Amino acid sequence: MKVSRDEIALATGFYTGYIPIAQGTFGSLLATFIYCIPGFENPWIMSPIILITFIYGVRVCTKMESLLGKDPSECTIDEFVGTWISYLFLPKIPIIIIITFFIWRILDILKPLPANLMENISGGWGIMLDDVVSGFYAAFIVHLMLYFNLIPY
Repeated sequence: MKVSRDEIALATGFYTGYIPIAQGTFGSLLATFIYCIPGFENPWIMSPIILITFIYGVRVCTKMESLLGKDPSECTIDEFVGTWISYLFLPKIPIIIIITFFIWRILDILKPLPANLMENISGGWGIMLDDVVSGFYAAFIVHLMLYFNLIPY
């Protein structure tokens, strides 16, 4: 299966997947910088971008997996989707962005149930879905923290 240069650029999160260490963290950092663009936090903007990136990510990660093996670390487009999901409907305030980022990264690495089961799904679906689940977990936790006033802002 052939993968074009454009597909590689997007699948690797604008080449963050080629950084020798912590590819997922660097992909998430770049996704956070994109999130910080004024207006990006608007759910009417974020939601379609997340959906389009997810659908595209399933397709291109399936191609990348056929070339590089199961869940290749070079694929970081899934980190973009998970990062953006974790920021959905949250106030765009530096302390909240930082706390959400760290909770998201911890959950993406630990992959609590059912995120870890998603990795068993073959192809791009498995690559993308575990990050979707972890992103929703992170968003839920931060929303709870805000509800119970555990984050000063």
